[in-house]
Amino acid sequence: MDNLQPSEFYLSQNYPNPFSGTTSIKFCVAYRTRVKLDVTDMEGKVIRILLDEEKDAGTYEIECDASTLRAGGLDLSEVIYRLQAGDFLSQKRMTLLCCVSEPPGLKRARAGLR
Repeated sequence: MDNLQPSEFYLSQNYPNPFSGTTSIKFCVAYRTRVKLDVTDMEGKVIRILLDEEKDAGTYEIECDASTLRAGGLDLSEVIYRLQAGDFLSQKRMTLLCCVSEPPGLKRARAGLR
């Protein structure tokens, strides 16, 4: 049974979701083709390319590290990951858990301080 190959392309929901450290993204490739897996913000701007290479038919799993998605000071809580393979395109949302500190002015205002 280990030699079974997928008959269609498929993108699974990442696990765990939401996540703060790493998450796994599984996908199936039906035939040898160029495969691109990227992560975008909610407006479609590419944040990170996780994979961009030729792949044989099969099932694959890639780890995504939340720290690489927050590089450059980006404060994102929801992102889209997108699989493009041949004519196939699928995307799903994933949620990042993060501790974002409030600006000092907002902290003082909430505490009733000036």
